[in-house]
Amino acid sequence: MSVPGWLRQRLEAAGGAVPFSTYMDWVLHDPRHGAYGSGRLRIGTAGDFATAPSLGPDFAGLLAPQLADWLAELAAAGPGPVALVEAGPGEGSLAADLAAALAAGWPELARRCELVLVEPNPGMAERQRRRLADGPLPCRWSSFAELAAAPRRGVLLAHEVLDALPVERITWDGALWRRQQVVLRDRPDAEPSLRLEPGESLEAAMLAPLAALELLSPGAQRPPGWTTELHPGLGAWLQEAAAAVAEGPLLVIDYALEAHRYYAPARSDGTLMAYWGQQAGADPLDQPGSTDLTAHLCIDSLQEAAAAAGWRSLGHCRQGQALLALGLAERLHGLQSLQGPALAQALARREALLRLVDPHALGDFRWLAFARDHLDGHPERSPRGQPRFLAEPAAGP
Repeated sequence: MSVPGWLRQRLEAAGGAVPFSTYMDWVLHDPRHGAYGSGRLRIGTAGDFATAPSLGPDFAGLLAPQLADWLAELAAAGPGPVALVEAGPGEGSLAADLAAALAAGWPELARRCELVLVEPNPGMAERQRRRLADGPLPCRWSSFAELAAAPRRGVLLAHEVLDALPVERITWDGALWRRQQVVLRDRPDAEPSLRLEPGESLEAAMLAPLAALELLSPGAQRPPGWTTELHPGLGAWLQEAAAAVAEGPLLVIDYALEAHRYYAPARSDGTLMAYWGQQAGADPLDQPGSTDLTAHLCIDSLQEAAAAAGWRSLGHCRQGQALLALGLAERLHGLQSLQGPALAQALARREALLRLVDPHALGDFRWLAFARDHLDGHPERSPRGQPRFLAEPAAGP
């Protein structure tokens, strides 16, 4: 594997090795060289990887009633605008489709709504601006820090965002947990190359939450070389999000596993995956700066970090269950009536909808909802009751 010149220089300046989390941050989010920062990655069926929104507007159409419920609750709490805040909006497809769905289905509510996009990567933000030009809702780009200066009521949506936060890769050597590092091998008789190697021993504080669950405690049986991920960036992200949204819920949609599955002894190489050109691979060192790197979330770690940041859990479920509760079966049934020239479109939409709930693919995504219900001393104004997507699906037609 070749090592880009910019990465070689960075590693040489750092002494030849950096923690994996630093490498992941560089190759994804560097504004000139990172896969996201530069805007090099393309999301969609013709890009590097597909997401639920990139399969068509039906995903947003199913999600919109849940967001409308929450936005209407916030709007009823007082005058002024309410915000639909999307973090890491990718190509802008989901934001555009949600704006269209809200304007069509809830026009009075839409007149009080604005889209706020939180995108730290300039290359992606430029594509989003082109996608969302002349949309039905006012739209602006911001940051959590800027929003925190004047926090407002809103719904915060994080769809496939947290899995791109840099992770710490850790390895058990038989006696100690060590932080995995990316090492530059620069020899005169060969091309420079990258290697993953165990580095310094891990601080006990980083393992404390999982040790308390007896998942990565010293007595847990793991063979030497057993490797997994920790998510040190979750806490800061959730705290910044909490400061940016004065009132309202957070909906996280992402690949996630319970801790006992995430850290199961059989999962000996963690969950880290690389994506490029619609191909999935396990080598995070291949094509640095051109490849998407993603690691599943640990549900238990996410919930603990959310609680510490002031978010109360409203519940979670798999995407298949959520979309069925939001009317997927009725939408599929409605496609049966399309005939003639619309038949080909109906079949394509049906295939896309079934992909959304395929338990071996997008259907295994988790939807996790949280609420900010203690700010301003008004817990009664937080989202009340069970989210719509957690209800039992309605009986089919």
